[in-house]
Amino acid sequence: MPRKTVILGLLGTTLDTGRGDKRWERWRPTLSLCQQEDLDVARMDLLYPRMATNLTETIRDDIIQVSPSTEVCCHLVDPKDPWDFEEVYTALHDFADQYPFDPEREDYLVHITTGTHVAQICLFLLTETRKFPARLIQTSPRNKHTGSEGQYKIIDLDLSKYHHIAARFQREFKDNITGLKSGIATRNKTFNRLIEEVEHVAANSADPMLLMGPTGAGKSQLARRVFELRRHRNLVTGSFVEVNCATIRGDSAMSTLFGHRKGAFTGAASDRPGLLRSADKGVLFLDEIGELGLDEQAMLLRALEEKCFLPLGADTESSSDFQLIAGTNRDLYTRVRSGDFREDLLARINLWTFCLPALRERPEDIEPNLEYELNQFAKRTGRTVRFSTESRELYLRFATSKAALWNGNFRDLSASITRMATLSPSGRITDDLVHAEMTRLTHAWGGASANPAEDLCTQTLGPAATDLDRFDRVQLNDVLAVCKQSESLSEAGRALFGYSRALKTSVNDSDRLRKYLARFNLRWDKGQVTRAAD
Repeated sequence: MPRKTVILGLLGTTLDTGRGDKRWERWRPTLSLCQQEDLDVARMDLLYPRMATNLTETIRDDIIQVSPSTEVCCHLVDPKDPWDFEEVYTALHDFADQYPFDPEREDYLVHITTGTHVAQICLFLLTETRKFPARLIQTSPRNKHTGSEGQYKIIDLDLSKYHHIAARFQREFKDNITGLKSGIATRNKTFNRLIEEVEHVAANSADPMLLMGPTGAGKSQLARRVFELRRHRNLVTGSFVEVNCATIRGDSAMSTLFGHRKGAFTGAASDRPGLLRSADKGVLFLDEIGELGLDEQAMLLRALEEKCFLPLGADTESSSDFQLIAGTNRDLYTRVRSGDFREDLLARINLWTFCLPALRERPEDIEPNLEYELNQFAKRTGRTVRFSTESRELYLRFATSKAALWNGNFRDLSASITRMATLSPSGRITDDLVHAEMTRLTHAWGGASANPAEDLCTQTLGPAATDLDRFDRVQLNDVLAVCKQSESLSEAGRALFGYSRALKTSVNDSDRLRKYLARFNLRWDKGQVTRAAD
C-alpha cells in the first residue's frame, strides 16, 4: 500500500495573505502545494502564530475548496520573537517531539518557503538531523502569466545519496588528517586513530585540549597543525602563540603570560600585552604546563572561564578569547596529589586529552618519517640527500630494533638524519655513515661499551648487532674489548676465564673463547675478531 503524502509547513503571514476573489489570482505558497496536479496531499499540517489565526482559517478553507481530499490540521506554534534563533528552534523542536510521526505509512515533506529566514534555517536543521523524518519541499511562482499554482521542488537531505558530496567530504577529511600528520603517511593504527579523533575535535570544539606524551613526541608540531586546520576552516582569526612554561618563572611568568603596565616592577619601562592577549581569537599553546607556578595556574583558570585577567600593575582587566592547547610530559595527577598543580585547572583542561605515543612504540612509522626528515633537510639546505639501498636497509633494521631506544623520540630521529645527510659525500648516505651513526646513538642512549667512544658489537657484527638481547650485548662487548687488547686468542682466553680456569684440572682457553665467538658468527683471524664467512 503506497504511503500517504503529508506536508508540514509554516503559515506565510505575508506570502499567504489575500482578500476577496482577487486572492485567487496571486500565488500563495501554502495553497499552491495543494494545487499541483502531480502531488496528492493527504494531509496538511499548518503551523501558525496566534496573531495569524484569521489568516489560518482562510487558508484552511481555501485548501479544502481546491483539494477536498486534503485534511488540514492547524497547530499553534508561537515563539515570542520570530527572529530569535533559540526561541524558534526550541518551539519547532518541541513540536517535532510531540508529533506522531509514522514513516511506515506516511511520507513527510517539510515546506521551507514560508516563515522567517530564522524559521527556515531551523526547519532545515531539524530535517537534516532527522528530527523531522522528512524531505524538504520548496515552492515558487512560475512567472507572472501562468496562474496561481506555481511550481515545486523536492530536496532530499540524505547525503549518502549524493556521491559527489560524500566523496568531497571524504577528501576534505583525508586532507585534514594528512595536514595533522605533516603529510607523513603514518602506519601505526593507534596513532592514526588518535589523529582522526584530534581532527574531529579540532573541527567541532573550541574547548581546551591537553596533549600528553614524552619529550620529542611531536606535541608542539601537532598543536600548530590543529591551529592551521581551525584557521583553514575560519574557526579562528588570531595567531598561534607558543611558550614553554619551563622557561618562565616568578614575575617573569606573570608578565610573559598576562602582561604588565609600565612601572609595575623594576625594569618595566613600558606596557606589555602578554601572550594571552596576543592569542586573542587564536590559539595559545602552553607546552610543559605542569611547570607553571600555582599563582599563574590560578590566573590562567580564571582567564579560561571568564575570558579576562588582570595584568601586573593594572587597575582594569584585559580580555582575551583564545583556545588553549596544553602540552606536558608529566603525570599531572601526580602533580595534583603533591600539591604542585591545581585540581580545578586540570579538570578544566582535561576535557579533550590525547596521549602521543613514543617513537619506539611506533616502529612502523620510522620509515615514512625517514623520507619526511630527508625532505625537510633538503628544504633547509637546498641539498637533496638519499640513502643507498643497502645503507637504508641497514639503518631501518637498527632503527626499528629493540636496541634503538629513541629516548629523544622524533628529535633524536631528526638529529640522526641531519647528521648523516650533512656528512654524506655527493648526496649519498653510505654504510660507513650509518655504522658511525648507530655507534653514536647507542652510546648516547647509554649502551655498554669498554670504551665510551666505541660500540664494538656494532662495529664487528654490523646490522646483526641489533638482534642481540641487551644481556648478550653487554657481555659480548666486554669480550670484544678484551680481544682487541690481546695479542693472541690464548691471551684473551686467560684474561676472560682467569677465575673459572683455576677450578679446572684441564683447560683450553683458546677453544673455549673460539666456541663463544662462534655463537655470534665471529672468529679470531690474524690477531683480531672478525665476522665468519656466511
